[in-house]
Amino acid sequence: MTNSMLPLLLGFAWGLLFSVPILAHSARRGVTARSVHLGRRVNRSSNNLPGIINKIVHRVIRLVPSSVRRVGSGLATRRHQQRVVRVTEAELPVTIDLLTVAISAGCTPYLAVEAAARWAPPRMAGQLAEVRRACALGWGFGRALNDWAQAVPPVAELVQALLASERTGAPVLDSLTRLAGEQRATARRRSETRARTVPVRLLFPLIFLVLPAFGLLTVVPALLAGFART
Repeated sequence: MTNSMLPLLLGFAWGLLFSVPILAHSARRGVTARSVHLGRRVNRSSNNLPGIINKIVHRVIRLVPSSVRRVGSGLATRRHQQRVVRVTEAELPVTIDLLTVAISAGCTPYLAVEAAARWAPPRMAGQLAEVRRACALGWGFGRALNDWAQAVPPVAELVQALLASERTGAPVLDSLTRLAGEQRATARRRSETRARTVPVRLLFPLIFLVLPAFGLLTVVPALLAGFART
């Protein structure tokens, strides 16, 4: 009996020995396939997430009355224009200095604008690049400068000085130097005005955040300790 069962046991052992690696390999392939499938589903859902968010935002916006939407868009446009004006005023003195250096080196106003567009601060560089692009599309240099002055009022005096030099050939260095000094003085006064408003802006966090936190950390524990003693 034992002699007849021995070949069967050996065959079962060899079969088990050969089948274990095959089963492990198939199990690993199954796990890999499931993980890849889940990864594709996650990627599809993540790719669709911005579209879903945009749809929800558009539906919420549609629920808002048209008058409220117009007021909100007007406020957003006004804030954007104020931000553009603020950044332009801050970057204008450096841009005028670049134009002054280029013109003193012998450049015409157009070539000076082209040179300043490469080295000016980011916002002014973009605006000067728009002037160059308009000239490349066939607009005159004077029309491109006028459109720039209408879109960004702080550069109106600079545009007038460049146009006067472009049309009449008059020297513009003295005008640019004077304008740069005036812009620096204006920027200094604006900075001083903002600095004087800092204490007023600090009143809200001081009254509604700092003082309550101070009371919670100092007065309340003392009161609780006094009540605990009584």
